[in-house]
Amino acid sequence: MKTILITGATDGIGELTAGQIAAQGHKVLLHGRSAEKLAVVAAKIDGAETYRADLSDLAAVRTMAAKVMETHNRLDVLINNAGVLKAAHTKAPSGRDIRFEVNTLAPYVLTRALLPIIPVEGRIINLSSAAQGPVDVNAMADGRAMDHMDAYAQSKLALTIWSSELAREFPNGPSVVSVNPGSLLASKMVKEGFGIAGNDLNIGAGILMQAALSEAFEGASGRYFDNDAGRFAQPHIAAQKADHVAMVMAAIRDLVGEG
Repeated sequence: MKTILITGATDGIGELTAGQIAAQGHKVLLHGRSAEKLAVVAAKIDGAETYRADLSDLAAVRTMAAKVMETHNRLDVLINNAGVLKAAHTKAPSGRDIRFEVNTLAPYVLTRALLPIIPVEGRIINLSSAAQGPVDVNAMADGRAMDHMDAYAQSKLALTIWSSELAREFPNGPSVVSVNPGSLLASKMVKEGFGIAGNDLNIGAGILMQAALSEAFEGASGRYFDNDAGRFAQPHIAAQKADHVAMVMAAIRDLVGEG
């Protein structure tokens, strides 16, 4: 039995994946922002634990990580699923754009904090996207007004970049993989962002199950899986430029207090 933490597990792909993983006999740790929604999902899953945190607040992310580590000395899989596209208020408590805070910085902080209990054979699965764009590190730092999709695309490329760089830092594991679960799936984000019903969520849940548990993802650390194409692929070309990668990583480290 593996212990698996899934962020954004109160709806959409996260909730569906949590249920499917638990059905295979694994211990599921559920993260959400709403205590009420967490309770509803946990009631459907035997033995599920819940952790509430607002990922737009990095202090809350660190507190959540500490609570996980108070209870567990081993975390086999971390699935950084939570994300935001549109928001009524686009500023995080830090003053930065909420897309960068939730989609890029929060999973970085959570992953770093939990590394002491993730074994070398463990896996870190980061939810990327087919929507990726070169990162404006100044915009990431200063919270300037941005188009919703532009901010989202940049935040997802930044996530994809730090995923591959973390894998490079730990060549012996744990494995770090970024995954585009599938474009325009029937998630709350897609409905709010694009006004469409979207495609079957099982497309996304299925690939997250594989990434977390299957042999097909062994030896894949540092790679990006594009579920639209059904294969490992190259992310946006900006992620392949050393100077851009270095600039993004320096900004991330500075913003989370590692600089």
